[in-house]
Amino acid sequence: MDDFIVSARKYRPRHFDDVIGQQAIANTLKRAIVNHKLAGAYLFCGPRGVGKTTCARIFAKAINCLNPKEDGEACNECESCKSFDDGRSVNVQELNAAANNSVEDIRAIIDQVRIPPQLGKYKVIILDEVHMLSQSASNALLKTLEEPPSYVIFILATTEKQKIIPTILSRCQIFDFNRMEIENILTELKMVAEKEGIEYEDAALNVIAQKADGGMRDSLSIFDQVTSFSGGKITHESVLRCLNVLDYDYYFKMTDYVLQHDVTNVMLLFNDVVTKGFDGGVFIAGLASHLRDVLVSKHQETISLLDVSNDVRTRYSEQAQKCPASFLYKAIRLCDRCGNEYKFSYNKRLSVEITLIEITQIDVADNSDDDSAGLRPAKKIKPIFKETNKNIKTVSTPSAPSPATKTATPEAPEKTAKANPVKKSINAGQIDPSLILKKLGSISINDALDNATNQSAPQPPQPEKTEDITDTTHTDTPTETKEEIGDTPFTEADLNTQWILFASNLPQEHKDLQGRMQGMTLSLEKDNKVAINVGSKDIIEYMKPIIPQIEAYLQKALGNRNISVGFAMQEEEQQKVLYNPNKLFKQMLKENPALEALNSQLGLRID
Repeated sequence: MDDFIVSARKYRPRHFDDVIGQQAIANTLKRAIVNHKLAGAYLFCGPRGVGKTTCARIFAKAINCLNPKEDGEACNECESCKSFDDGRSVNVQELNAAANNSVEDIRAIIDQVRIPPQLGKYKVIILDEVHMLSQSASNALLKTLEEPPSYVIFILATTEKQKIIPTILSRCQIFDFNRMEIENILTELKMVAEKEGIEYEDAALNVIAQKADGGMRDSLSIFDQVTSFSGGKITHESVLRCLNVLDYDYYFKMTDYVLQHDVTNVMLLFNDVVTKGFDGGVFIAGLASHLRDVLVSKHQETISLLDVSNDVRTRYSEQAQKCPASFLYKAIRLCDRCGNEYKFSYNKRLSVEITLIEITQIDVADNSDDDSAGLRPAKKIKPIFKETNKNIKTVSTPSAPSPATKTATPEAPEKTAKANPVKKSINAGQIDPSLILKKLGSISINDALDNATNQSAPQPPQPEKTEDITDTTHTDTPTETKEEIGDTPFTEADLNTQWILFASNLPQEHKDLQGRMQGMTLSLEKDNKVAINVGSKDIIEYMKPIIPQIEAYLQKALGNRNISVGFAMQEEEQQKVLYNPNKLFKQMLKENPALEALNSQLGLRID
């Protein structure tokens, strides 16, 4: 029985023209050979299985060829080429940096390169996985990389360029290898299958190419595995069973069921996925990726971003025509949220099922197919004030007269139960005094104020007329008679209670001001003068614009028209720091007189 050779080795490229997916790098190396412009060190970096070591071997063979072709390829007939193909060439040494990562190993390499090649022009050192070198080993290699002998060429290969120290990067010509495209992998797999006499289905090879994740070596290894499993005939079903992968047909079906709001089939299909042994987190991540691909397929300009075969690309394009963009935005966001919460969920299956139901409940009919749908939230004009609390309790004295109730005719009968918020917008950080007065004017004093000793349940405030939202100017045109306010006495406790109520009813836009006001206190002085206790002049300037509104509110809430509001600075007592030693010692003596005796006994001097 002949010895079996894996496809990744058997069909490894032997010439630059055989390299797949890296034509730019292959052409650059060939022209460097033709023009005799070879660098002392090269760095090949990129994902696994994309041809880094293969190109390094082809390059090493070509530069030592005794009879190179005009295009830079090796002749494969001279003694140097034959010795390289047989694996007995002493001019090419291939080492793994993971196993040779010490300073002693690098010194041994440096000692070897001192001997010129016996056959050929160059001695080539291929150092794979160079990012595994230790820090000291990398430093030991620097001098040789910077000034190598004229007959020595270093070729370094790595999958993680970011781990290589910058001093090595600056001494090398860097070549970045690309991931293999699906079409290139499919072409290679079909060629191998035809040479091996293996029957195949295009859909089966497409699954293998997807599973390889851009690596040609991985795809050939999977190909050998599937060939052994299927007995020489590769079918789509056999590939799915062998690799235990979730076919994209599940995602296409799931998307169709979701668009039809068919919760029953959505749940049954997900149960089928779980029964086959797939994790719910893997499924929801795959669904998010599928929806992203559908979104990309909505335009011809972006459909090229799909790394799939042409047949699958057509299916994506057809399904994209059924899905509004806004639906895809919301569905992807829900899948992403589920993926983030999945590992912390106690019932992981239920978490995925709830997400699928939420996606199914997205109303496609209400979603515009506009490209910008879902990107910009609908503009909503928020009211300046939250809805007035119906259970506001205010404090007054029993002798407070009952002022006339101020009412306004509501526009709609169903709005008589609550006051409408003022809908006129204001600039951030600025409070419109007239709007606050109008807001406060909608609250009936008889209904809103309670007696301090007999606090009964207040009546709901009367509604006010809704202000036109499109009005850009505000003019006070009162239609009701201005109610009269008496001279009801009040206490400092009553005052601070109304202050907290005023702060609590500030709109959401002024949350910062609300927090400041709730942390302040009011002091009652002579002649009904009220002082707001503040700690800095900046707060005074900040609150000056709303002083008239505060006065109006307090006068109305407490039933006293003589209230006037001002500010009072609270000067914090700062402890005086004594920098003079004598004064400091005297201060210490006041606290501990025994220090005087101690000072006399020790003969200390206070400087």
